[in-house]
Amino acid sequence: MNRQMIVGERIMYADGLAPVNCVFVATVEGNLSGPQITNALAKIQNRHPLLRVNVERTTTNVPSFITNPNISPIRLDIIERTSDVQWEEISLAEWERQFDMTREPAARLVWLRSETVSDLLLVCPHCVCDGSGFVTLMRELLLLLDNPDKVLEPYEGFQSVDSLVPASIRESRIIHWKGKLFSSLAKGLFAVLNPKPAPREGDYYLLTDSLDEETTANVVKKCKAEKTTVQAALCTASLLAHQSVMGKASRNKVISPVDIRRYLPDIGRDHLFAFAPIVELSLSRKDAQNDFWQESRRMKQLLVEKAESVNAAEMIFITEYFHSSTNALLRHMRSTKGSHDITISNMGVLDIPVSYNNFRVRAIHSPSVGFPWRNPNTLVVSTFAGKMDFSFCSHESFLPMIDAEKICREAMWVLCENTLTTATQQA
Repeated sequence: MNRQMIVGERIMYADGLAPVNCVFVATVEGNLSGPQITNALAKIQNRHPLLRVNVERTTTNVPSFITNPNISPIRLDIIERTSDVQWEEISLAEWERQFDMTREPAARLVWLRSETVSDLLLVCPHCVCDGSGFVTLMRELLLLLDNPDKVLEPYEGFQSVDSLVPASIRESRIIHWKGKLFSSLAKGLFAVLNPKPAPREGDYYLLTDSLDEETTANVVKKCKAEKTTVQAALCTASLLAHQSVMGKASRNKVISPVDIRRYLPDIGRDHLFAFAPIVELSLSRKDAQNDFWQESRRMKQLLVEKAESVNAAEMIFITEYFHSSTNALLRHMRSTKGSHDITISNMGVLDIPVSYNNFRVRAIHSPSVGFPWRNPNTLVVSTFAGKMDFSFCSHESFLPMIDAEKICREAMWVLCENTLTTATQQA
């Protein structure tokens, strides 16, 4: 591989100025060994091209992925496991432990080890891996720990954006014109604004929670009965909770990332990639609390319509004209509060088994990430073994942890109140 980062990757790389690390954790019951893990990591690294690259700058100062045939193995750090919540503390530390991608691979594993229980913390810079990629890596890791002789077939990474988009877009004069126009407008806007990163005081924090199997099943069942989706219900509950706690400071907007693989078939379902289109959603009115399921149905319809209108191929092609504005865009993201309250990424039911021949997965904790943007509010949701799991990530300088705790509790209450009431009445 020898290609420059696309703009979406450069943003998640933060141009190397700040770490943007994602952490995905599995708690495993059973005996694991260092050689087992090292073997698994070597096979995973051999399969994924982005785990065998380093970053170099082009003559125009654009960071590029360059395959390094002599790259070092994925790093394995071993720490003695002392508690069931130690992984949360280590996750926070890993958010800020920057990768030197000019020399080392874009992944490491932290093994919290005890005789019978282990926490496996898979850490990747966001510029090489999104939620779907993370699930692939964790599934492969567990598969290889159980079956060390398993063969993983390598694949070729794409060499440029041109190979991802159809000729009708590459050869369209209108699209080229739009790219140049939007890039020029962005450059002029950032020159006027001249944003400077806002100073940060305080620390990152991670709030976690989960629903038991019964409650999770009831929430899913209720959403289906109300002809909505879990993601729409989560967005509705989160915005209502944010308004309840933050009042006039609430902007009534949530960002929902969309898996780009549904639009670009050349990116395999089990391939690493980092760029994600987003859709923005809002409540129809402030008193939507009184009609939660109606509002959730409306939110689902908006989500479907906006997701279907995404033209990912055109978007990814046009954004390539923004390389000269990337640093200004990053300064903007680190200086302004943005127009949204929270980003919510629902990974759905994870395609990872619970039981293996040689061990059992006790829990998988939703990925977490410490964004260096001024507004880092991010909720990641996943479901494993019938249990819905939540990770809320932010920074004290933007949203005090005490307010975040109130928002998360209120959102959980809003989501579960009618569901639990219905389940009790049916019983």
